[in-house]
Amino acid sequence: MKYDLIVIGSGPAGQKAALQSAKLGKRVLVVEDYTAVGGGSVHFGTLPSKSFRESVYRWSLGSKGTLGQEVESHFKFNKNPLKWKKTLPDMLRLIQRRDRVVSVESQVIFDQFRRNQVSLCHGHARILNSNQVEVLNKKGNSTYEADFIMIATGSSPVAPAHIQVDSKRIHDCNTILTLKEVPKKLIVLGAGIIGCEYASMFSIAGSKVHLVDKRNEILANVDREIANHLLQRFQQQGMGIHLENEAVEVSVKRGTQVEVVLSSGEKIKADALLIALGRFGNINDLGLEKVGIKVLDRGLIEVDEHFRTSVSNIYAIGDVIGFPALASTSMEQGRIAACHAFRQNTSQGDLPPKMPTNYPMGIYTIPEISTIGITEEQARKQGFPFVIGRAPYREVARGQIVGDRWGLLKILVHKQSLKLLGVHIVGDSAADLIHIAQTVMHFEGNVHYFIENVFNYPTLAEAYKTAAFSAINQIQAKPIEVIHEPLKPAARPSK
Repeated sequence: MKYDLIVIGSGPAGQKAALQSAKLGKRVLVVEDYTAVGGGSVHFGTLPSKSFRESVYRWSLGSKGTLGQEVESHFKFNKNPLKWKKTLPDMLRLIQRRDRVVSVESQVIFDQFRRNQVSLCHGHARILNSNQVEVLNKKGNSTYEADFIMIATGSSPVAPAHIQVDSKRIHDCNTILTLKEVPKKLIVLGAGIIGCEYASMFSIAGSKVHLVDKRNEILANVDREIANHLLQRFQQQGMGIHLENEAVEVSVKRGTQVEVVLSSGEKIKADALLIALGRFGNINDLGLEKVGIKVLDRGLIEVDEHFRTSVSNIYAIGDVIGFPALASTSMEQGRIAACHAFRQNTSQGDLPPKMPTNYPMGIYTIPEISTIGITEEQARKQGFPFVIGRAPYREVARGQIVGDRWGLLKILVHKQSLKLLGVHIVGDSAADLIHIAQTVMHFEGNVHYFIENVFNYPTLAEAYKTAAFSAINQIQAKPIEVIHEPLKPAARPSK
């Protein structure tokens, strides 16, 4: 059977590539190895973890109405900061939202394929040559042909060779939500995005969490002030932080507890262990070597700026090509690759379309983090003249209303052009708020946009105005004249 495009994988990248191509009037076939569409993002990764986070977050609010009060009452002001709640939430109730969200989203994607006349075939795909794909399933083998092939197979978590994931006591991010109950104690190996997200979720749910990483910092690519802000929250919640440490030995004791021996010699016991130490591209038995597609370390496929592999009519998109490996960027990669393959102009008439160089990143810890542009450390390294405007949530009325007195919005402003170099937020609704900065930066606006426009009151978006005034006051500030004469006491008023 002949198609214009065969997409291998129905995750965020494959989904958008297929839909964009179909809207251009092309015949598209999507091959999905899993029993439902949506890929790992829908069934194991992004949506399950964020749905779980929302359930934990709402549970943590409790009867007191604000997360800030709940956290403070449980951790900060207890005489014993490591005294945990005896009653943990019901794990089955926490994952009900996940099951509902996953089911609905998978059906939405399926309906989109059907409305746009995208053909769907379930089975394992193997590339035979630059134009043919073989699909293996229970019904046998079928061969399909197309002018273009797009690989959107995603990635899978990888564990160190000396640690075996058993999905009972030792988990990766694909299996951690199969836990039957919230563990009283949890060890998380890896303080990157996934590790910090799950560490914060289970900590707020009442688990005593130990976070381990061989580096001397958490969230290495995040602005240090923002990352340290989150680290302080972790520590005040009683989380055990073990930086510059690795798990040299892992064992399950009597089938009920996991014991981890760290490189420092310390031993930690817990009810469960989560491994969040990186991912490997899903390229097994895909036939890449047969057609000469170049593969890099960790099973990642090498592509050019248009997402073409070393075979010109075969593209690769999404997590299987590596950084930034976000669902949001994967979607855009799929759209752009489809436009390039079929020579579709962008809205500006440029051919071919290119991936934006400035895009937001959301980290769904509790509290959440979102960032766009360069960090303070990068700005200093690159020699930019800049000032920093800060807006603590506690100074914004909405921050008091929602109970987030910890949040912080931070903007980096160029001293001469007044344009935004970067915006970094930690706190409630950070991942939504960041898009205001994204829009201003895309249209090359400057910090005066926030000062000269009206924001709804009370909203967290007002934090931009507060931070803007903080920045502009530093730029326009005049040096204070120093008076060297001694101060004289004020004259007494006459009667």
